[in-house]
Amino acid sequence: QVQLVESGGELVQAGGSLRLSCAASGLTFSNYDMGWFRQAPGKEREFVAAISWNVGRTLNADSVKGRFTISRDNAKNTVYLEMNSLKPEDTAVYSCAARRRSASSSYTLPQSYNYWGQGTQVTVSS
Repeated sequence: QVQLVESGGELVQAGGSLRLSCAASGLTFSNYDMGWFRQAPGKEREFVAAISWNVGRTLNADSVKGRFTISRDNAKNTVYLEMNSLKPEDTAVYSCAARRRSASSSYTLPQSYNYWGQGTQVTVSS
């Protein structure tokens, strides 16, 4: 059974930093691209960042470029999202997702991902 478990979300002041983690089990982690998405109340799910299975490529949404960094440790079956210079508009539930490395569609498409975590709440106060 595949499980993706996020952690690290909390309440932080604007300008602060957080590091989210997503621990994967039940799959061969190194065979999967990993992505982070977020969803704020009343809004659609939004792509945040993705990293390829072999760490050869990363992609960030324009809204987080220069502030967020995605990384992964295949030995630990974990993907991370380092978030700096947080803004109130970053407030959302952040979820990680996994998709098979054979996928050819854009990293930004939620429907291209096979497995999802439950999410972790990030709240940025002004």
